[in-house]
Amino acid sequence: MENGKIVKVAGPLVVAEGMTSANMFDVVHVGKQRLIGEIIEMRGGNASIQVYEETAGIRVGDEVVTLGSPLSVELGPGLISTIYDGIQRPLEEIRAKVGSNIARGISVPSISRDAKWKFEPKVSVGDKVIAGDIIGVVQETNVVEHKIMVPYGVEGQIAEIKGGEFNVEEVVCVVDTEKGKKELTMMQKWPVRVERPYKEKLPPDIPMITGQRIIDTFFPMAKGGTAAVPGPFGSGKTVVQHQLAKWSDVDIVIYVGCGERGNEMTDVLMEFPELKDPRTGESLMQRTVLIANTSDMPVAAREASVYTGITIAEYFRDMGYAVALIADSTSRWAEALREMSGRLEEMPGEEGYPAYLTSRLAQFYERAGRVVCLGSDNRSAALSAIGAVSPPGGDISEPVSQATLRIVKVFWGLDSALAYARHFPAINWLNSYSLYEDRLGSWYNENMGREFMSNRETAMQILQTESELNEIVRLVGIDALSPADRLTMEVARMLREDFLQQNAFSDTDSYTSLEKQMGLMEVILHYSKVARSAIVGGADMEKIFTIPARDLIGRAKDVSQEAHKEEYAKILKNIDEEIAKIAEEGGER
Repeated sequence: MENGKIVKVAGPLVVAEGMTSANMFDVVHVGKQRLIGEIIEMRGGNASIQVYEETAGIRVGDEVVTLGSPLSVELGPGLISTIYDGIQRPLEEIRAKVGSNIARGISVPSISRDAKWKFEPKVSVGDKVIAGDIIGVVQETNVVEHKIMVPYGVEGQIAEIKGGEFNVEEVVCVVDTEKGKKELTMMQKWPVRVERPYKEKLPPDIPMITGQRIIDTFFPMAKGGTAAVPGPFGSGKTVVQHQLAKWSDVDIVIYVGCGERGNEMTDVLMEFPELKDPRTGESLMQRTVLIANTSDMPVAAREASVYTGITIAEYFRDMGYAVALIADSTSRWAEALREMSGRLEEMPGEEGYPAYLTSRLAQFYERAGRVVCLGSDNRSAALSAIGAVSPPGGDISEPVSQATLRIVKVFWGLDSALAYARHFPAINWLNSYSLYEDRLGSWYNENMGREFMSNRETAMQILQTESELNEIVRLVGIDALSPADRLTMEVARMLREDFLQQNAFSDTDSYTSLEKQMGLMEVILHYSKVARSAIVGGADMEKIFTIPARDLIGRAKDVSQEAHKEEYAKILKNIDEEIAKIAEEGGER
């Protein structure tokens, strides 16, 4: 440890002299209260430090002590269902210790040293192990089996291993390496800014099924993919992210509230423990880690919260799990970068953001991916990263949105006009996109049949045609349209209201399986096809628009998962019979 002296205090930025042996990104303790900080710039013996706590009361001349190691997270049993702040301090533990306000300089272990975990060995004495091999498991929650892995850089023969109940600091295994005996505990440490290693990256060719129709059918995301959810205030970003956390087919969810409003973060903290995991029936918290960083916390901690979240996500990915990291919102992180850059007196880029904004965002998103993990069993796993972006006034031409869109492969653009019209999820189907479509096409063709993708193309063409026809309707009214165009408008309205709209608070509509999505789309497009044929044959257009089967189509999304095949077959039959009857009447005239 080396001591320095503070020469400048500027909000969350502190400059200390006499730090010649310190390194970039070393953790330091600042002042008498031992506030946690991180060195972000070195100039000779002067270190610029971003402090992750309120710096009020810190004075020139106060002492700074470097700990000689980078900002790291503790990884081991006890992570799941814990609520952390941005620098991995457990908030429940802090509240038990000091009450509701987080005292500055408080130090609480990230993982409890008292809790005992039942360790079940999976290797025997004499077995050869390499980094990433699973030496044992701990049943952390009812739904998550925590796999204890050989740390990176350790390789050798098991000299000793024991089962039983241990805390995370007790030795459970001894490995005979070339450099001597290495004692292993159930806990590892990893620097947050360093990507955890893997064997190889795999192509993103398996979809992450979310149960949200507009996402799965029109703008799918791959497992190990990256997505952005930009949208103005009130457009439903939080609800979309909650739905993704609840319904996505992933094993672990890491939710990072990065500089979010306190009330929104409170909603998450109150709601997640109450949410039932649809796959297991247990609380969603049984497979979730929450990182709560609110807008009234020091801005520097926003950057730490994002890196803390992705490092914990990588750790669970290394066990072989599919992990979803949901960050809300990266705009607040970018604002923190802008503030720190300004205080460092760096040359600003566009709108005052630092010139390295894009590279920082890229470093974060590029840690996502589907990979072959370290270890001799070649297990594969995926880490998907979904970031919300909150552009001021919903203007996505601003730097953070543009930088994000250059990096991510899926854009779910939220539209305030749709939100005000009570159309949720308010994802605009005309400007959203997914660059995984081509990669995932073969999976959909193989698992859902070629009809799924062709129906999707047909539906998208109808929605785009509606947008063009709306211009004509606004000028001369809907009566000026031909019967064929009127039908296109009607089918587009059915697609919007009966397919794209989804009620997050309905038990039957909150989640839709791919089979049910395909069936629902088929019902709407079948109506379109049969009605178009009848109208060409001279059938009464108004009668076709008001057949009783239209009401059944409107209620089709509320049909239960178990009964949907039978119900949709009935609706298809009704459509055929009712339109055939009208077509016959048309022919009689």
